[in-house]
Amino acid sequence: MTLEYTAHTYPPGDPELVEDPYGGSPVWLVTRHDDVSEVLSDPRLAMGPAPPPGGMDVHTEMLVKLGVAEHLAPYLAGNLVHTDPPDHTRLRKLVTRAFSARRIAALRPRVETVTEELLRALPEAVDAGGAVDMVEHFAFPLPITVICELLGVPAKDRPLWRRWSVDCGSMDPRRMNPMLTDISSYILELAEQRRAEPADDLLTALVQARDEESGRLSDTELIAMVLNLVIAGHETTAHLISNGLAALLTHPEQLALLRDDPALVPGAVQELIRWCGPAVTAMLRYAREDTTVGGARIRRGERVQAVLGTANRDPARFADPDTLDIRRTAGEGRAPQHVGYSHGMHYCLGASLANQEAEVAFTALLARCPGLTLAVSPQELKWKPLPFTRVLTRLPVRLGAPRP
Repeated sequence: MTLEYTAHTYPPGDPELVEDPYGGSPVWLVTRHDDVSEVLSDPRLAMGPAPPPGGMDVHTEMLVKLGVAEHLAPYLAGNLVHTDPPDHTRLRKLVTRAFSARRIAALRPRVETVTEELLRALPEAVDAGGAVDMVEHFAFPLPITVICELLGVPAKDRPLWRRWSVDCGSMDPRRMNPMLTDISSYILELAEQRRAEPADDLLTALVQARDEESGRLSDTELIAMVLNLVIAGHETTAHLISNGLAALLTHPEQLALLRDDPALVPGAVQELIRWCGPAVTAMLRYAREDTTVGGARIRRGERVQAVLGTANRDPARFADPDTLDIRRTAGEGRAPQHVGYSHGMHYCLGASLANQEAEVAFTALLARCPGLTLAVSPQELKWKPLPFTRVLTRLPVRLGAPRP
């Protein structure tokens, strides 16, 4: 696959009932921007069918079928991404108070420091061919370090979290079960420390989060929330940085604009999310009752797949949508319209942190390495064969001469 793998897989059009390549009943494929936004906002299209009394929800059931231990699966299945109201409303209310704009803004100096430390170390990671892999040595370690900093994970334990995040993403139960056992014990132990000795970090805020109607997070909910923030938040940001850097390096005219005017970086980040963001599709939705999307009649029990990558290339919403244009949102009042962070009640909780990290990363990288170039041809870039996300396996670059 070439960089054009980042383009939409399907052209925007009417909702279409297609066969599920992974088995099960057919799925409604929704591709137009307006229809995707409707799907992501419609409470009748839930994150799962109503589970039978005393039975597993669909996400726990899928993990157990994969081989994840039944007592561990809720740590992955019970997060914000997989829940519907009223549970989602309660959890989102509790965690939003902890994941405040003030806390994210206060983290920026630390994001800048971590970024500079990683950039200073890049020359030491250059291989015998004169290249350095920016996935391994920059895009991956930056967000995992930042999220550990945000949570209050001690520096000595962060290599453990890096390993756990890789094990979780492997989807191999032989690695996931030991990881879930270890990380859940770690989170609960650290949470007990924060109850006894509160700190100015996100874990303390989550432990202390309380609502008069909702109470506190249970132990399972706390573990699931931390895992969601660490795994999903770290991976999304890492792939945004690596995909975005690959896009810029293969579009030298856009890269030149950024080098000449760093003030364009925030808008560039939004355009990169639209053009090559990591999320190709949203989570499957399940119709809890009959509804209509884009003129198509969706029956109760049917599944709906919103294709974010296609919606973000819809010519009805974006002029010249297949063109990467970092000035697309430049100017007053031109807010991003992409759905790269989803939409509606499941809009990404960590979007502001991901934006901040990407902005700092691109600004600092271009300032320090003005001669940065790809070390391979665009056609040699390798993407993991994943159906729902865009993930580069490696991004080899040549650093060039540092800025004097």
